[in-house]
Amino acid sequence: MTSKVEERLRFAGLNDKVMSADAAAALINNGDTLGLSGFTRAGDAKFVPHALVERAKGLDDFKVDVYTGASLGFDTDALMSDAGIVRKRLPFQVDRTMRGHINNGDVGFIDQHLSVTSEYLRQGAMNIDVAIIEATAITEDGYLIPTSSVGNSPIYVASADKVIIELNVAAPAELEGLHDIYVPEKQGERGPIPIMHANDRVGAKGIKLDMTKVVAIVVTEQEDSPSTIVPPDAETQQMANHLLEFFRKEIKEGRLTNTLAPLQSGIGSVANAVLAGMVDSEFEELEVYSEVLQDAVFELIDAGKVKSASCCSFTLSREKMDTVLPRLKDYADKLVLRPQDISNSPEVIRRLGLICMNTALEFDIYGNVNSTHVSGSKMMNGIGGSGDFARAGRLSIFVTKSVAKDGKISSIVPMVSHVDHTEHDVDVVVTEQGIADLRGLTPRERAELIIKNCAHPMYKEALQSYYDEAKATVGGQTPHMLTKAFTFHNNLAEHGTMLH
Repeated sequence: MTSKVEERLRFAGLNDKVMSADAAAALINNGDTLGLSGFTRAGDAKFVPHALVERAKGLDDFKVDVYTGASLGFDTDALMSDAGIVRKRLPFQVDRTMRGHINNGDVGFIDQHLSVTSEYLRQGAMNIDVAIIEATAITEDGYLIPTSSVGNSPIYVASADKVIIELNVAAPAELEGLHDIYVPEKQGERGPIPIMHANDRVGAKGIKLDMTKVVAIVVTEQEDSPSTIVPPDAETQQMANHLLEFFRKEIKEGRLTNTLAPLQSGIGSVANAVLAGMVDSEFEELEVYSEVLQDAVFELIDAGKVKSASCCSFTLSREKMDTVLPRLKDYADKLVLRPQDISNSPEVIRRLGLICMNTALEFDIYGNVNSTHVSGSKMMNGIGGSGDFARAGRLSIFVTKSVAKDGKISSIVPMVSHVDHTEHDVDVVVTEQGIADLRGLTPRERAELIIKNCAHPMYKEALQSYYDEAKATVGGQTPHMLTKAFTFHNNLAEHGTMLH
């Protein structure tokens, strides 16, 4: 055994479990439910799933269910779905190939709040046969130290009959010490989660292993896949500017101070750009309590703006990986990595009073948000953690560009084609056109403000015309013409554009 492996595999009783990825994949049976580590392309099991794809090529009708924390890197979703071995997938994915199989009906997809998976497992409503978890190290006292994400790994390890560990010697050794693994009791038996501040540490240094479950250790050496976020552009910068002005107004009204409140920002380029817009702002001593840390959070730390950042994973661009990972020691006093049922816990989110910023596919004139389905039926990625934060946060903010596909699609429509977040859970909506603070407004007041401030000029007249006609012909507390509510979407289906 090499010295590098000896430094990471410090529990001597597991040495005889070391084997190849192919040998580990042979321990997985047809029909098994797999719990894979990985959250937003970070900390994912990288080799055993690929070996399983190769193994399945020689088998008839081999199927497994695949549960993760969130999205996977390393093209794992694409390879597994193309191989036809995935029967069911949950709770979130971002892979184009997997998305195609889901929308074709080849793969069943359960779109699930990211805080909910662990609760279903504790209830016994779902089960895990094999957990496949990437680790930085296995300690002398039997703790698995995750890599760059925690995700659902603790509950998968606890629930599984078998545990396969990918010991990744390419993961920075400095990750050890960043994790805080708090595992709640079953519902009805648990006390409060004792987190009062974003940087509170309330759990263990790693995931406690039941050594009788560990059936294989596969030594790997592979970095995470870089994130696919694109740099901020003029429109995302404008959205950031609108939000910064909104925060300044909140401070002027006495509802916030220059330290704001703990920040959550969802995955994606728009959300990353909004945080990046704070780098040169006057806000300081910021706290971040989020499910994922992207490039902008580390830019804020480097700028001296952030005093602590709690997350479930960090997913970085290639450039940021090259600059952040070698300097993890410099960030250690500010970072905490938690399980996703803690990073996304509505209890903690409500207690800390988070400012929650997430991305919408579309929203309607009354403030209902669709985060998941294109034209009501085609899954994009999934709801992710946005629902965990939207309902429980101090401020629930949704951002999106006002149009897509060169103006052929309006992100603001008369009625959303699928509802993920009702108007009751949405406080503020933002596009590059402007911002609408919906708090304390009636549906009619919300409609006027959203059309005025957020709609693109190409669609503003059509939206106002729909709203005026609905008021005149139907009326009601929330005026809608059911025969015309989906005219925008029908035009898109028939003519390739929402424009009349």
